[in-house]
Amino acid sequence: MPEEAKWYVVHTYSGYENKVASNLEKTVENRQLKDLIQQVLVPTETVTEIKDEKQREVERKLFPGYVLVKMILTDESWYVVRNIRGCTGFVGPSSKPIPLADEEVARLGVEKHEVEVSYGVGDSVKIIGGPLEGFVGVVESVDKEQNRVRVTVSMFGRETPVELELSQAEAIE
Repeated sequence: MPEEAKWYVVHTYSGYENKVASNLEKTVENRQLKDLIQQVLVPTETVTEIKDEKQREVERKLFPGYVLVKMILTDESWYVVRNIRGCTGFVGPSSKPIPLADEEVARLGVEKHEVEVSYGVGDSVKIIGGPLEGFVGVVESVDKEQNRVRVTVSMFGRETPVELELSQAEAIE
């Protein structure tokens, strides 16, 4: 049995995403399947809507008709998810579940991986990835939520700010 849970996409009737997610969570709790089906998610975004000159925050589904499920695929977990009311099946060829690739999960922003960095604002760093690999610069800002670091690099006698991923820079001892 595979020990690592993967993300799968489940197709639902349009408008039933939250109902399917809550029913699946209740079923998992009632049958004690928390080790097989670990997380159920309806991806949403908060959008500011302006209507009749009034602003309000609205939560909108990113993928209407779909629910993301993190689970270990077994016959039992497949059966439980497949037989939730409102669920039409898994996304994949002939409803055979295909897990999302790690890159897809990262792009969706479903799982937040906390990146530990050994540098801060004002520290000198060496760029270890991307087109400016090998350059040395000074950290201007660090944004862990967006996985970005802003570094000022001296190029052609000028100070040039560049944006990098946190993993593309390392502290200089």
